[in-house]
Amino acid sequence: MVKHDSAYEFKTVLLLAVGFGLVGLDRWMVAPLFPYMMRDLGLNFQQLGNLIGVLAVAWGAWAIASGPISDRIGRKKILVWTMIAFSLLSSLSGLATGFASLMLIRGIMGVAEGAFTPASVAATTEASLPGRRGFNLGFQMSMFSLLGLGVAPILATQLLRVVPSWHWVFLISAVPGLIVAALCAKTLRDRPQTSFVAPSPHNRVKVRWGSIFANRNVAVAIAAMLCAMAGIFVIGAMVPTYLMAVLHFDAQSMGFVASALGFGGFIGSFGLSGISDYIGRKAAAIGAFAVAAVLLFAFSRTGANPMALFALLFGISMCSIGLLSLLSGPIAAEAAPAGLVASTIGLISGIGEMFGGGVAPAIAGYIAQNFGLPRVFDFALAGLVIGVFVASALIETAPRHKGTLAVSSDEPRQAA
Repeated sequence: MVKHDSAYEFKTVLLLAVGFGLVGLDRWMVAPLFPYMMRDLGLNFQQLGNLIGVLAVAWGAWAIASGPISDRIGRKKILVWTMIAFSLLSSLSGLATGFASLMLIRGIMGVAEGAFTPASVAATTEASLPGRRGFNLGFQMSMFSLLGLGVAPILATQLLRVVPSWHWVFLISAVPGLIVAALCAKTLRDRPQTSFVAPSPHNRVKVRWGSIFANRNVAVAIAAMLCAMAGIFVIGAMVPTYLMAVLHFDAQSMGFVASALGFGGFIGSFGLSGISDYIGRKAAAIGAFAVAAVLLFAFSRTGANPMALFALLFGISMCSIGLLSLLSGPIAAEAAPAGLVASTIGLISGIGEMFGGGVAPAIAGYIAQNFGLPRVFDFALAGLVIGVFVASALIETAPRHKGTLAVSSDEPRQAA
């Protein structure tokens, strides 16, 4: 038995948490800068939705496909090279001269970020002491919201005060990623020493991929992910432009309000899954969808009040992004057949990303372009309301509630 390397665990979790945060930063930097890009490049709302959507589709596809690749060639190579790639591609966004070049750059960026995601989650899992895995993964995933939706609007709008144009904001964005990539190349190991021994390949039980759908919760979680992502991704893409074009906020006020998405999501990534341990996964999911819907309804009918809008957006994000972590984390893991946990999580999050994060913003862009920007909130609200009914079909799997279902942890999971 090899002694667990806690120092390596700490360094790995910290680096990959920052790396995943930079994924969010580079991905969402375009939203607060879009009003300026729209003016200079002659873009419209439909094209904003398409720019958000193309990255999400590429991300989802490669998140599903790249997991087996990282198992074969190791985590380190994928993590270092994909971080270099998406950092440089973010920088190249500042050199784009029109919509076509932006679409190409954002699509390739989605490939890099999608490949980075499962490898980073696997590397954190392998480096973590089993008793700290849940916390470490929650910390890592929460950085996406904190940096991508929280820091990005503030950073982008503040940089506009000191650099000549939005082009320079994108160019500067590559620097942190290249630094973290260099630290990962120096620090990460493909086969970290841990205090536990993996099962021998000769003892592995053969599993059928199709058995993923034996549990009803898998299909329900996929549908619920589409609803949650249609809510938060549409809001994340359109709110910055809505605040400036409809409510006539200046750049700094817009950045302040839009940052609520990240700070609320940061809290929700930890909080909702933790609450679900006590009240149950099903109740937590239904409650989060319902609360997010009520708050979004209020947000869409609130005038130019920065503090009120920040508070409402904070709550919407806390519930909606909390749902993403709940559905792709505990609910997915507890629904997965033995030996297919990673595949189940990848399937649920990947499909949700491609359609909820990819198609939904494109639809929202069409609605904004043809029916007015405020109408996109009706579309996002519909997704959240439908999510209440979808979540009601979940089978309860929280360990504290298993006694009421007469299912022990050693028995096969219920397949309804």
